[in-house]
Amino acid sequence: MKKSKAKKGTMKRILSYIKPYKKQIIGAMLTAILYVVLNLTTPVLIGQAIDKAIGKGNVDFQAMLNIIGLIMLTVIGSAFFQWLMSLFTNTVSYMTVRDMRRDIFAKFNEVPLKYIDGHPHGDLISRVINDIDAVGDGLLQGVTQLFSGVVMIIGTLMFMLSIDFRIAIVVVVISPLSIFVATMITRLSHKMFIEQSRTQGEVSSYVEEIVGNQKMVKTFGYEERSIEGFEEINERLRICGQKSQFYSSLANPSTRFVNGIVTAAVTIVGSINAINGIISVGQISCFLTYANQYTKPFNEVTGVIPQLQSALAGASRVFEVLDEDNQTPDSANSVEMSHCKGAIDIENVCFSYSPERKLIEGFNLKVKPGQRVAIVGPTGCGKTTLINLLMRFYEINSGKILIDGVDTQNITRNSLRGLYGMVLQESWLYNATIAENIAYGKPDATPDEIQEAAKKSYIDGYIRRLPDGYDTIITEDGMNLSQGQRQLMCIARVMLCDPPMLILDEATSSIDTRTEIRVQQAFNAMMKGRTSFIVAHRLSTIKEADIILVMKDGHIIEQGNHEELLAKGGFYNTLYNSQFARSESA
Repeated sequence: MKKSKAKKGTMKRILSYIKPYKKQIIGAMLTAILYVVLNLTTPVLIGQAIDKAIGKGNVDFQAMLNIIGLIMLTVIGSAFFQWLMSLFTNTVSYMTVRDMRRDIFAKFNEVPLKYIDGHPHGDLISRVINDIDAVGDGLLQGVTQLFSGVVMIIGTLMFMLSIDFRIAIVVVVISPLSIFVATMITRLSHKMFIEQSRTQGEVSSYVEEIVGNQKMVKTFGYEERSIEGFEEINERLRICGQKSQFYSSLANPSTRFVNGIVTAAVTIVGSINAINGIISVGQISCFLTYANQYTKPFNEVTGVIPQLQSALAGASRVFEVLDEDNQTPDSANSVEMSHCKGAIDIENVCFSYSPERKLIEGFNLKVKPGQRVAIVGPTGCGKTTLINLLMRFYEINSGKILIDGVDTQNITRNSLRGLYGMVLQESWLYNATIAENIAYGKPDATPDEIQEAAKKSYIDGYIRRLPDGYDTIITEDGMNLSQGQRQLMCIARVMLCDPPMLILDEATSSIDTRTEIRVQQAFNAMMKGRTSFIVAHRLSTIKEADIILVMKDGHIIEQGNHEELLAKGGFYNTLYNSQFARSESA
């Protein structure tokens, strides 16, 4: 019962996407009626022509020529209106798919970041592409067959009743068997189509993961194991795909078997009536055609059951995303904050990604304007989590984070994030020109401003040596640049925005030592007078910090500058001697 309600709910929501295109739907219905009427007129004309040619020497050639002319007109008209009907239904299908894809992509920008982090990216991509494509294919087939099929059934029934109601009743009584058979098969196949869509998402996720990390795969000799992992998922996809296609493929031959019974019944009853002089031979011919056309829509609908089932399965996965809760909207009294001095107060903050596992508890910190705060600690201690909370990528469970005395919960997210310039360890570039990538955070920047930012990040010289300079197109993820060059681009992007506060997550990790020294000088100039948070892994960034926060298990266990912490001989001293001292000696 629950599954039935879910399917009805999914179909209802698909229809809500179709609703805006009423004009096209009305156009499709009108052209479907005209197509069916002309299509059903042809058998009548053929039957009349047969009756004009029965008996030796009893052929009315003039009447036959007139009928043939009418048949040609009905065939041409029928083909024209069928084309128009397809045009309207195609428009409805593609527009609906466009709207669904637009909504799910917009949804990715509305859900909390934890939803994106908590789902395989390949699976989310599969929902946008594969699942919505399945909806489009199902609509294209289903809507077309629905419009023409319903009108064909009604029209054929009316024509048959006008010729001989006895034979019409025989057709009507036997034909519903095909609907019963199709319904039974549909129930069997729906479950497998759901599983097929889910496994397709799993395949996409696995491929995206392996292809995106080929260097690591090859470095650790993981090729064979990655193939084995893919084969396991791919085999499951083959099995559920094969089962779904097998079950759904039973529908068409089963309904055709029922149609064969209908044809045989019409032939027998029609022949008896013809012998008794109730109908003519031409009318029997007409009835056989109508019997086939009456059952044909059932065949067509059952023939597209795989697409329809796949469409419902794909739509349900799309609506799962659309039904996710959006991130909590900014409160009504939230303020736009374009400038700040940079005083940060963190008061008794608690946060955990899951209730079962505590991460940050009772976190307190005061940062004065312009101070440089280095954050160090073992993996998983909460360094990156602290950055996520400062930027409100994740919401704190309790406590407060204040900027210049204003609670960040009362600052709009966009303006809050605009206060920070962020350079991450993983650089991100998109498929556009170098100038557009640098100006990503400031689209209205002038060429001179872009070039000045590139000079400060020591990437200007490299850019100018390229054939197209700042107009050079960067491929997806910046794969035509080295890792160091990509990171310098990201640094230039932040320098162009010139924000009042900075967050640097090992921003120079992929730059050679000589370039790092120069970039560090640029960072020093940029950080002057700005509050800066530096997730540090290198000695050079730690020693120059005003405050070093030593984190462990979500708590600040030590705090001070480099010399003070070394003198304490505590956890930082141990961490420094085990991790950083070797870098210094090297």
